[in-house]
Amino acid sequence: MNNILLAIDPIAISIGPIEVRWYGILIASGIVLAYFVAQTEARKRGLAEDFFADLLIWAIPISIISARIYYVAMKWEFYGANPGKIIQIWNGGIAIHGALIGAVITAFIFSHKKGVSFLKVADIAAPSILIGQIIGRWGNFMNQEAFGGPVSREFLENLMLPNWIIEQMFIEELGTYVHPTFLYESLWNLVGLILLLSLRKVNLHRGEIFFSYMIWYSIGRFFIEGMRTDSLYLIGELRSAQVVSILAIVIAIVAIVYRRLKVRPVVRYLDKDK
Repeated sequence: MNNILLAIDPIAISIGPIEVRWYGILIASGIVLAYFVAQTEARKRGLAEDFFADLLIWAIPISIISARIYYVAMKWEFYGANPGKIIQIWNGGIAIHGALIGAVITAFIFSHKKGVSFLKVADIAAPSILIGQIIGRWGNFMNQEAFGGPVSREFLENLMLPNWIIEQMFIEELGTYVHPTFLYESLWNLVGLILLLSLRKVNLHRGEIFFSYMIWYSIGRFFIEGMRTDSLYLIGELRSAQVVSILAIVIAIVAIVYRRLKVRPVVRYLDKDK
């Protein structure tokens, strides 16, 4: 059977001119699940009942805007010549690193306003961020985007992938199968989620679960980004996601070492204070 005919329709529901895409459904589902996981843990850690709900009211729109700003900045040669297209986010063009930067800044300011430790909030939220990323990458799968270079069908079959994933990895415009980098990252983040949830029981110094997230995600993203064919570039062949990943790893390691050596009194994840 023709492989192209087996590709999954990215539109989940169509009512007249209104189209609801699987991408949006998956992103929304990831946010909702991530919220409930964070909220459940927040109650245990003594945060206000509505803390994360109020935070998301600000974080979601700001993250979308910052994701767009990041993407536009990395493609300024095009958008500088076509400024009218900058706001056309419905045509695609957002970057996860931009969203993460916007979310972190928002959480930092919001936590400060509420008189709550930002690192406490970040530790609680870190596993939920991975949940959103795990589910969100399947939105890329539905859209047949964020894939890697060409591979053979035999290669994909040797990965023991189900046929519905293999068929979706056939890109009609290229006439070939491609690396399912969405899946590599989703699985990498799933392992990271298990790791972070396990670290909660270790009762690390405050902030170290979040810093562990930064390190884990960035290591995976650095290598997976090198396989992708749609990367954003800073200069020449320098991929922006790889540069940001390296910076995140360095910042996280320096923060862990500094806080271990210098910050007193020691506050740990399971401590009840703000």
